Amino acid sequence: MDFEYTAEQQLLRDTLTEFLAARYDLEKSRAAARVGIGRQPEIWRAFATEVGILGAALPEEVGGFDGGPVETQIIAEAMGGALVVEPYLDTVVVGAGLLRRAGGERAADLLRGTVSGEVITTLAALEADSGYNLSRVSTTARRDGEGWILDGAKTSVTTAPLATHLLVTARTPGSAGLSLFVVDAGAAGLSMHPYRTIDERRAADLVLDGVAVPADALLGWEGASDDSLALAADEAVAAIAAEAVGAMRRVLSDTVGYAKQRKQFGVPIGSFQVLQHRMVDMHLELEQSIAAMYLVTLKLGAAPTERARAAAAAKATIGRAARFLGQQAVQLHGAMGMTEELAIGHYFKRLTAIQYEWGTTDQHIARYAALTRAGDANSAAT
Repeated sequence: MDFEYTAEQQLLRDTLTEFLAARYDLEKSRAAARVGIGRQPEIWRAFATEVGILGAALPEEVGGFDGGPVETQIIAEAMGGALVVEPYLDTVVVGAGLLRRAGGERAADLLRGTVSGEVITTLAALEADSGYNLSRVSTTARRDGEGWILDGAKTSVTTAPLATHLLVTARTPGSAGLSLFVVDAGAAGLSMHPYRTIDERRAADLVLDGVAVPADALLGWEGASDDSLALAADEAVAAIAAEAVGAMRRVLSDTVGYAKQRKQFGVPIGSFQVLQHRMVDMHLELEQSIAAMYLVTLKLGAAPTERARAAAAAKATIGRAARFLGQQAVQLHGAMGMTEELAIGHYFKRLTAIQYEWGTTDQHIARYAALTRAGDANSAAT
């Protein structure tokens, strides 16, 4: 595998890193997350117009730059390093990915709005008894003239309070598979219970009570969105793995820097061998996570089983490493590690949340084992 970035990808990485270092203030972003609207609109506009990252991985015909998974990985990693709360993953990775594969004029309009920063989308798929299974859906859609009526409930929909449009999964009569619908965030019959998550992001539980949508709200074909949703989930895992790597790089760097400055018994605590061993262990976990990130990024275009296995391995690896680095960093910083004033506490919260987004560590270990058994059985049969 080739892990070298092209000149254009290096430029993207350097430009975004410099922008975030100069313009993305951690204290200001935390204030927007805690007591503001949950994001900084001026930053989102700059992402669209100044840096161009909202369209970096989207097709040229909708105003994008026709990039791919590597560009997404570069952007997500940089955002993780700066602890960006703006909804890049939900809108650009998951939402835009689903819209791109669905096709049609409505999807193209939303993609153009995504590139310009005017449209914010999020996937509303999980329900009370879904677990990580996106196919476990009770929400229904029935025809009403040329349009549709949606009824059901969705839970833990990240970015929903910020979104202009929701991408809602539902079952239609007579179809075995899932359908995907665009619902305006202000649609009649849609009620939203918003809340702030432990990592200072916005989410909501939704109830759809007779929500009427037009015919073109159906994305793609009726009952034919399962494969696209499965790919979207693996793309989300790849992006969140990159975000976690960016955050863990910062956590390790801050911890090493603190250990060089903080003194105990008249010497820096970094000179204590037992703490050096801990930081080496943190470095090893980070390196394994980087390898897993590259693997899943480069496997997104592979056959579904191979792609899913790489995603499961990456999420399990990232989950373990995020927990280890976060806990060790807090402990090595002492009581300061959990304060609001110190950046490390905010990174710890985000790394904790990442362990549960798009499937837990245990769920992905089980998923990897099931995919491996299935692959072995298929090999034996042939």
